[in-house]
Amino acid sequence: MKIAIPLIENIGENSRISEHFGHAPYFAFVDLKENKEYSYEIEKNPLENHSTGEIPEYMHEKGIEIMVVRGIGMKAIYAFENLNIQVIRGVDGTLKEIIEALASNNLKDQDYTVKSKFHDQGV
Repeated sequence: MKIAIPLIENIGENSRISEHFGHAPYFAFVDLKENKEYSYEIEKNPLENHSTGEIPEYMHEKGIEIMVVRGIGMKAIYAFENLNIQVIRGVDGTLKEIIEALASNNLKDQDYTVKSKFHDQGV
């Protein structure tokens, strides 16, 4: 299973998820196996200043099946769904915590309202 997670920092498995997915400075790309083993890469977000629909298309091109986010707008959700990418919202924690929750099937979609716009908090 290929998963993408927006991050506010690049410090390995201790990196925290970003409040706003589209303007996160980094993305973690995770390959999670059925046996719960995983590998990941953290990359700088090449689309930090994106137009609507660019990030879902980018994730689709990378073969992402699940997009794990904290906050996300409805237009982006629809764009991901149109590309058959599942969105799991309202997630908090570190990269490692999120991967472990996914591997244990304990990560559920939750409605989440972004506390502040990305430009107010830097991410």
